[in-house]
Amino acid sequence: MTRIAPIALYQEVAERLRQRIFAHELTPGTWIDEQKLAEQYGISRTPLREALKVLASEGLVELKPRRGCYVTEISRQDLDDIFPLMAMLEGRCAADAVRHAKPGDIKALRATHDRLEAASRDGEITAFFEANQAFHRQIQELAGNRWLLSVIQDLRKVLKLSRLHSLSLEGRLQQSLDEHRLIMAAFENGNAEQAEKLMHDHLLSGREALAKMDAKAAKAA
Repeated sequence: MTRIAPIALYQEVAERLRQRIFAHELTPGTWIDEQKLAEQYGISRTPLREALKVLASEGLVELKPRRGCYVTEISRQDLDDIFPLMAMLEGRCAADAVRHAKPGDIKALRATHDRLEAASRDGEITAFFEANQAFHRQIQELAGNRWLLSVIQDLRKVLKLSRLHSLSLEGRLQQSLDEHRLIMAAFENGNAEQAEKLMHDHLLSGREALAKMDAKAAKAA
């Protein structure tokens, strides 16, 4: 019988690099020094290159012939293309989730929403962001469509490359909370159609906030 191998080294390296990219330790547009990273991790360049291929398949890095590997830069056009798609997909998730949700699921979603309320009250943007991620993930899982979940998670990974964070815009945290309150109410009322529309509009509202931040930054420059 063939023994089950432990997690491949390149997968562990990919996860470490993924987290560094999400934390913007490796910023968009940065050239990835393979030799330096291999020395830092105490590995050969073979597993590192395999890890970079994984990240390239996720859209987090770009492998350029004869130039090396670079952290992907996300453009305004990318955001304009991704957010409407996200709005459509997450809207569908919300509708399906309402139809599938049991009382216990609604209670668990309400508990996560309460974390949003507390973070907003305390002005804790990081805690709000984390609760927001959990809220959306719960809805996606309740939808019960693993293919839809996979596509959404891949798109969300790419969105993490953006240098801008919509919750940093003045007034956006409260606006986002108000939008979540309406989504939560739609779940508690069992209104799938309303949940779909509210989630769709919530995602587009996030894009609008990023556009305002981008315009503000350009003006300041």
